[in-house]
Amino acid sequence: MSSTDAITNIAATNANDPEAAGTRIEICRTRIKQSQPALNALISIDAPTSERAANGALAGVPIVHKDLFCTRGQTTTAGSKMLANFTAPYDATVVSRLEAAGAVTLGKANMDEFAMGSSNETSYFGAVANPWDQSRVPGGSSGGSAAAVAAGLAPAATGTDTGGSIRQPAALCGVTGIKPTYGRVSRFGMIAFASSLDQAGCFARSAADCAPLLQTMAGTDANDSTVADEPVADYAGSLNGDIAGLTIGLPRQYFAAGVETETATALNAAIRELEALGAHVVDVDMPYTDLALSTYYIIAPAEASSNLARYDGVRYGHRCADPADLTDLYERSRAEGFGPEVQRRILTGTYVLSAGYYDAYYRKAQRTRRLIADDFSRAFESVDLLATPATPGPAFELGSQIDDPTTMYANDVFTLPASLAGVPAMSVPAGFSGHLPVGLQMIAPWFAEARLLNAGHAYQQATDWHTRQPPGFEWSQ
Repeated sequence: MSSTDAITNIAATNANDPEAAGTRIEICRTRIKQSQPALNALISIDAPTSERAANGALAGVPIVHKDLFCTRGQTTTAGSKMLANFTAPYDATVVSRLEAAGAVTLGKANMDEFAMGSSNETSYFGAVANPWDQSRVPGGSSGGSAAAVAAGLAPAATGTDTGGSIRQPAALCGVTGIKPTYGRVSRFGMIAFASSLDQAGCFARSAADCAPLLQTMAGTDANDSTVADEPVADYAGSLNGDIAGLTIGLPRQYFAAGVETETATALNAAIRELEALGAHVVDVDMPYTDLALSTYYIIAPAEASSNLARYDGVRYGHRCADPADLTDLYERSRAEGFGPEVQRRILTGTYVLSAGYYDAYYRKAQRTRRLIADDFSRAFESVDLLATPATPGPAFELGSQIDDPTTMYANDVFTLPASLAGVPAMSVPAGFSGHLPVGLQMIAPWFAEARLLNAGHAYQQATDWHTRQPPGFEWSQ
């Protein structure tokens, strides 16, 4: 994709030339079908027509939705056998707003089952491969969305981020991915994993491309009482590319250890580029960072245990054959419908919520979460943004960590704190480790998405990492 504002250009072209819109959509559909054997990035493929390319800010822009968003009349599986045959009777707010702006849904992106995973290997529909190296993971849980954008299957995709599930795959696939402030985007119609952490966001090549997408998605919704009643800034109009005088904090705890050498080299170069653009870089302390991993893996499974209790084989979802009685129905339906990782997290969550352990684990985790949020509050008293690694290293090999949950969970160590605090964060391409992309994470204060997007845009005006394309998947919008 040669332009840093390709989505805006696509929409403008399509508004004046519907035939061009139809041609672009068909090209994307062809690329999706050709790539499926190698990447497995999508679970289902829609059959749009050029007539669906309406006017609007996103007129005719092809988009892929993570298969966690309900789409009326299409299967919505959450990457699970439990919902493999579920057809959504309504659209998620994210879907309806994007389509109202003219975006055209191409299909549903593959994902870790119920968004539980960091590699897109827990999907009932098979693992997704990284377009940069098909022996590597694309990251998770929104790995299908990130891979689709990286491989040029669509210029944009939706995702969800509970503990890093947009930023981590964006980093590993060399695209831009933003998780807005918790409550910035409606969760209505988004299948729940951990309700106090889940947040919808988007992927594109650049920050400039993410801006109109997030602009369309954000805002209050009568169907979701957790959406913040805060005005939505003009994200696209705020992209002046000027960060002179901005103070960017580097949290010592993020850089202390655990970042692979080539990744650290690329990130240091990115930070120097931000300084060259006029930003003032300072060190900051965030002492509770090291507690984020254990805190998240108490709170998120607890909420998952509660949210996934509804899948019991009675109302909808997978139902076992010939149950002997009600208990047998519950046990076998859930055992057959949920994969190993989902079962592991349900068991963990049930344990920490049980009598005798609630105070010892869950209540303490919630108190620690408050301390982590306070870290961000203090940091943002003296800095405008934070810059950190997005991941400890580049994409790892498929199958190398799937049987080691502790190692797998550690891949999210740099993304979890922002999720626990609910602040907006974004990963932008920032170089390579060998032949694999590296991502720089930028974090902003609550509801400062415009500042975050502009900083990413400034960096991308000065660098070309976001324009690089995986060999064999080159394309131009």
